[in-house]
Amino acid sequence: MSNSVNELAAKAQIDFHCLEADCAEVIKFNLADIVSKDFQAVCPKCHKAYQLDASLRDKLSRMLDLIQSIRKAEDILGDAMVSVNVAGGDVRIPYALLLTRLNTLITLDFGDRKVDFHLWIEPSSQDTFR
Repeated sequence: MSNSVNELAAKAQIDFHCLEADCAEVIKFNLADIVSKDFQAVCPKCHKAYQLDASLRDKLSRMLDLIQSIRKAEDILGDAMVSVNVAGGDVRIPYALLLTRLNTLITLDFGDRKVDFHLWIEPSSQDTFR
């Protein structure tokens, strides 16, 4: 696959809570690293290793593709807005603002459990959050 952090021009980190009952530490890794078949996410506290199956790696890989597509469309997203109808009219929210202010998470099956994966993307510009 040609997915890479260099193509994304940003860091895309993903994390989830350790599934061990007495741990629940946050396990973080670079989203681009999951394409490797031998990738394992390791808990920094209890050292439990998590092997991602092909289906989970595929879904996270497609999430990386989505992020890359959004990054490629940044120039048109500056002109795009989400409109919310409210009493008396509508409120227009710049799409780029939504991308920088909303928390992104994806809930996926991880073994026999549903797990929330939180996604953190470094902005392409230092001015994005200002």
